[in-house]
Amino acid sequence: MKNKKFITLGFASVATSIALMFSSSLFAESSIKDAQASRLQALEKFTKVISIVQQYDVDDVTIEELIDKALDGMMKNLDAHSNYLTEKDYKRLKVQTEGEFGGLGITVGMKDGALTVISPIDGTPADKAGLKAGDIILKIDDKSTIGMTIDEAVSLMRGKVGEPIDLLIVREGELKPLSIHIVRDIIKIESVHAKVINNDILYIRVASFDKKVVEDVAKEINKRKASTKGIILDLRNNPGGLLDQAVGLVDSFVDSGVIVSQKGRRKIENKTYSAHASNTVTKVPLVVLINGGSASASEIVSGALQDHKRAVLVGENTFGKGSVQVVLPITKTEAIKLTIARYYLPSGRTIQAVGVKPDVVVIPGELKTHKNEFAIKEADLKKHLQEELEKVDGKKEETKEDKKDKKDIITPEMLNKDIQLKEAVDIIKALVIMKG
Repeated sequence: MKNKKFITLGFASVATSIALMFSSSLFAESSIKDAQASRLQALEKFTKVISIVQQYDVDDVTIEELIDKALDGMMKNLDAHSNYLTEKDYKRLKVQTEGEFGGLGITVGMKDGALTVISPIDGTPADKAGLKAGDIILKIDDKSTIGMTIDEAVSLMRGKVGEPIDLLIVREGELKPLSIHIVRDIIKIESVHAKVINNDILYIRVASFDKKVVEDVAKEINKRKASTKGIILDLRNNPGGLLDQAVGLVDSFVDSGVIVSQKGRRKIENKTYSAHASNTVTKVPLVVLINGGSASASEIVSGALQDHKRAVLVGENTFGKGSVQVVLPITKTEAIKLTIARYYLPSGRTIQAVGVKPDVVVIPGELKTHKNEFAIKEADLKKHLQEELEKVDGKKEETKEDKKDKKDIITPEMLNKDIQLKEAVDIIKALVIMKG
């Protein structure tokens, strides 16, 4: 009797399981059908609107033009970095990445819907003309930037070498818009250069992340390894560049652990980049300088070094560009630029729209010093006597070697003109003392 009861219960359990599987299958099929129906309804609505516009709009607009406008609007509304590239736009993008061109030397982005200067690149026409990170561009020559895409703005700013351009900008702290006159030139960037402070602090400036940054930084560190007690890495106004170089630079200072991870909706976009002890170049104390012009790859470097407690960050909050874009062709002549993933720092925090906060906030400016004209020191006496000797013996001419040496040195006077750098030097000195 008991056996019959268990057999009956067994059949009931199997029947229930089959019923559940069947209902789950039906539910899945129902969900797929609902999704397909919803998709068809949405496409029907889209087609209907295009038909109405084409029939009743005051202007005679072709179906191709309407589709292009619809795609453009859709991509712009996804995020600040995604957009639809028409045949003309796609050609411009190829020129930007493959050809030589005359430009201004600035990186721009969309911030709160406004065309904003992320950073001027060292030594370029924009830098020399006085453009600053955070400047909002209102007009390019006589064209308003309101509603303009980044690619449209970039194409307007590029042009023939020697041609002038006028930008109307809004700058924080200024009562009215400023007009900046710039002459286009070939943009050549020296990504890495190094100088020495107080004989034992190595200052390394990385202006952008091109394909030789890791190699060049390692070369500068190894050249002065014996005398270097601390390093200042200057990433201010660095707009970013190649991800592998950003990862490699962090790897030069960190032994192990995650450097950055990339996460998207599709599993294929999920990647993690880690540090390896074999790639570490130095373990001396490190300070990193950042500001509002530090973006993308430079935010990955500064944020990763901060999370690993490998460096002290000095300066101002970074730009907040932590997303990954790819260009996907849709025809032979057209494409879309789409955000497919976001970057996350070792701690799991995002960079996008937040940026990286410095450990020590320092606003840019000069250090005002007051010299006591009545105080006479031994150094002043020596200088006076040296001047008297020069009257008799003649002034010693500076050799080319002397001039070269001075180019590689940051003097106390230079530090006083850059309060952020001076603060970095003071912190490095403290870190060196603590390390012993």
